[in-house]
Order: sequence, then structure tokens, then C-alpha cells
Amino acid sequence: MPTILIVDDDPAILNMLYKVVRSNGFDAVLSQDGEDALRRFQEQRFDLILLDINMRGIDGFEVIQRIRGMGSHVPIIIVSGRKEDYDALYGFNIGADDYITKPFNPVTLGAKIKAIYRRVSMSGDSSPVIDVGPFSYNTSTLRFYKNGTEIPLTGKENALLKLLIDNAGHICSKDMIYEMVWGQEILDENAVMVYINRLRQKIEEDPSSPKFIQNVRGLGYRFVV
Repeated sequence: MPTILIVDDDPAILNMLYKVVRSNGFDAVLSQDGEDALRRFQEQRFDLILLDINMRGIDGFEVIQRIRGMGSHVPIIIVSGRKEDYDALYGFNIGADDYITKPFNPVTLGAKIKAIYRRVSMSGDSSPVIDVGPFSYNTSTLRFYKNGTEIPLTGKENALLKLLIDNAGHICSKDMIYEMVWGQEILDENAVMVYINRLRQKIEEDPSSPKFIQNVRGLGYRFVV
């Protein structure tokens, strides 16, 4: 059974994350501080890490830097109460694969965990570069390419495309997109449609007849390659 290292200094959050992980078919090892998490990481192989940022002693950002400094590309999802955009960008820049804010929806978090694990398992490794059809996305530099040519993206476009790629072939509902990209329950359905259309303008040969980002009537969108 794949195993996830869960790191959070709040026992209530730690217990909630444990339940999410177990209910989605993963085993879990719990840790309440950065130093203990690094020790456990060196002693055991993990398939994914859920990591808080604000912790006593070694904080989550330093944990990420030390793990990446060891040469490991294990997927790391930050689960943090800090909602500032620069915290998420900094986390991505030092090697995090995703950033989820508290309070989180357990169903959405479970879907995100399975999507990232599925992507890594299918690729055979946890390289920071995701290759999907003619596209590649570097999770370390946050750069996106089509047929080797970089396509510039705004912050929201970047987050939305990363979500779609992680769930390639699977439906992403509007509610899921809004919560994962905007960090809250859906308030304006038009916002999702606007950003989907912006992405189509950048990656599709014919945005009016999209090949890659497809509508699934009444359900949401699916990234197909």
C-alpha cells in the first residue's frame, strides 16, 4: 500500500488528514514537527508528503528545501492556513507540487492526492517535469510548454492548467476547480469559464472547437491528449 507522510503540529488537523488519507486507500505515518519529519523521511520511503508550513523549530519551507537538497522528487502537497499568494509561489519555487489552504474540503483534498499519485505512478518517477501529449509542465519552475515552445501563463491560468494536467482524462467539476484554484467555494461560475477560455486561446489550435480542454456537459471539464 502506498504510504504518505503527514506533517502538522495541530493534533486535530493531523487526525483529519489521517482520515482523508486512509479513506482514499493510502497508508499514513504521522509527524508533528519538521525535525521528526526529516528523520522519518530518511528512515522510510514515502510516496507523497502532506506538509504544514507553520511549525515549531524547522518550518515546512525548510523541510521542503532539505528534502529537495537530498535529490528527492517525492511529491509534496503543502496544506497551510497561510493564504497569501506569495507563500504559495514561494512553496512552488522551492519544490512543492501543490498548495492547499485550510480549511480544506476532504473530498477535494482526497481527489488531489490521488491525482498527483496517479500522475507520478504512471510516469514511473517523480520528476518535476510532467509530460502529457505535446505538453510539458515543470513543477519546479512553473513553466508550461507546447511542442517545446513556452506558453506564458498568469498565476490563475497556471494553477488551473496544473489542476487539469494532474487530472488528465478525468472530469474536474466547476466546484472543484473553483475551490482548488480560488481557495474557496464557488462564488462566480463565470470566472471558471473565463479562465478556461483564456487557456483555450493559448493552447488550442482552434479554441472554438477545443481538442485538449473539453466540456463535459453538466459536470465540468476534462483535459484530453
